[in-house]
Amino acid sequence: MDVALAKLLVGLAVKISRSDGRVHSATVKSVDATKCTVHVEWTEKNITKGKEIEIGEMCNLNTDLIQYLQTSRPVASTSSTAPAPKAEKKSELPSRASKIPAPPERHRRMTTRQTCLFRPTAEDAHGQDLPSSAVPRPSGESEWRCLFVTEGVCFSPNLFCVVLANQGISRVPEVNKVNKRLSVSTKISETQVKKGKYGDMNRPNKQFYQMIEEYRETLEKVPLSLTDPVELHRICVCVRKRPLNKKEVTRKEIDVVTVPGKGVLLFHEPKQKVDLTKYLDNQLFHFDYSFDESSTNDLVYRFTAKPLVKTIFEGGRATCFAYGQTGSGKTHTMGGDFSGKAQDSSKGVYSLAAHDVFNLLQQRRYADMDLSPYVTFFEIYNGKVFDLLNKKTKLRVLEDEGQQVQVVGLQEVPVSSVDDVIRLIEKGSACSMAACGCFCFNTYSNDRKTMVETAEINRSLLALKECIRSLGQNSEHIPFRMSKLTQVLRDSFIGENSRTCMIAMISPGMNSCDYTLNTLRYADRVKELNGVSKGAGQDHGTRPEEPTDVCSFLEQEPIEELIQISEVEEKFYEDLQGGREIAKAMQHELFDVVNSLPEIDEYMERLQGSYQALRSAIERLKARSLGME
Repeated sequence: MDVALAKLLVGLAVKISRSDGRVHSATVKSVDATKCTVHVEWTEKNITKGKEIEIGEMCNLNTDLIQYLQTSRPVASTSSTAPAPKAEKKSELPSRASKIPAPPERHRRMTTRQTCLFRPTAEDAHGQDLPSSAVPRPSGESEWRCLFVTEGVCFSPNLFCVVLANQGISRVPEVNKVNKRLSVSTKISETQVKKGKYGDMNRPNKQFYQMIEEYRETLEKVPLSLTDPVELHRICVCVRKRPLNKKEVTRKEIDVVTVPGKGVLLFHEPKQKVDLTKYLDNQLFHFDYSFDESSTNDLVYRFTAKPLVKTIFEGGRATCFAYGQTGSGKTHTMGGDFSGKAQDSSKGVYSLAAHDVFNLLQQRRYADMDLSPYVTFFEIYNGKVFDLLNKKTKLRVLEDEGQQVQVVGLQEVPVSSVDDVIRLIEKGSACSMAACGCFCFNTYSNDRKTMVETAEINRSLLALKECIRSLGQNSEHIPFRMSKLTQVLRDSFIGENSRTCMIAMISPGMNSCDYTLNTLRYADRVKELNGVSKGAGQDHGTRPEEPTDVCSFLEQEPIEELIQISEVEEKFYEDLQGGREIAKAMQHELFDVVNSLPEIDEYMERLQGSYQALRSAIERLKARSLGME
């Protein structure tokens, strides 16, 4: 197809093919003879979009239109050449001088003119006005749209030139004025298209936002619904994306997480090359289920904790826990929806699971088994276990003769309805929040305690990761005693009739990229325990490298020595608590320090011994670390 024929397509509707395989209609706006491409535009969801396609590709999709133009072109050529002899004859008559000034002699050889005639579209015929210099055409005469190329400059085809066959006169509008007017209108239209496509021009990281939106246009989303079947897994790993909160929306933060469905999650990691070129690292993760920001707690419960309820009636052990950074939606998922600061506990996983438990208890096959439901509520804080239903009493995690983990002293509260469960949840949550609130009185003390909390959380997560890694490698020794968290969850991972569900909560904001990526990698590691993990990788199929931070250094440390430090630390903490009793006794006026001195000496020797044991364990760990370097 020659370029002259391609220029006849300007303003016409043609079929184009998108990168995702879709074929739809678009309007041809311009033709680039140098690149042999055409520029087309179309409207999608009230947004004007455009792209450049090759002329050959367009011809393959519009064969009927091309054939029609090829058969119609000779007629246009004949009509365009008809007035030519009269124009030459007119130039020979001295009495009929042309009103159009001739170009200078030095520019005459460099000036060329090419005229292509074609019929205007219906939209242009009604929406465009004739230039003031054009002559009205006689009735019955055809109107043709002209394209002028003068000294390599292409003018818009939206101008009309009327050919008068009876007089042989062709009046052309002034080129400079038309060119100026058209250039201004083109700039305005480009600005409108840009604003309509990308929205706010002041959005931070606008280039990343555009790349993510363009990538999402190529995806097909199939979200989960309540009618989809539920698959049973021994260890089920799910991921839930929360929507952007009010603060993130106010900051115009970018959403870097996409959930197409079917257990697939895409993480668009913004990166920048050495030459400051921005690009996206699109990483693909596969889980058992993936929930987008529109998913409700009812939908999440159906595919996560609901299949676990029957396990406890079959004599098994069921565990469901949420994992994620602060503010990722763990409390919302497990505890219930929030309306401002008030929480509706009846909409959380706790309440929904309790509702199913009581429904099963009323069934005939379980009514004769004389089953009674009990509730316990405890938290692990700084490596210590506290009972939230018994005034935060400190508890101990031990193993009995049958190698079963027992939480000694944990209070079990009988319940008879869902309302009783909700009441206990609110009571335990209030106790936990009150403990957190008292940390804010002393700024220095609070900062120090925050550092201790962070270190303990990292240690517990490291222990859990080591256990998961050992289970995945079928190791003989699994370090469950490395932390209180892994001790409590031991039977959930290695029990004969046990099922576990992990809900990974992620924040979609760009400022949370590091935390979100670590959470996804952690969840993918848990998924490997099923032996059917599809893994997580980038677009080219490779697995993303794990971050090289402090945790990666700690993972190389000897596990046995870390366990020993944990045990010695626990004994040292108990000895420190004994000093409170002595200090409390010394506050009484009748305290006899002379007779109590042997007791104080015994306490100090015991405290000094536990301190030396802790110090020696830490020194051995440091020496081992230096030797590994």
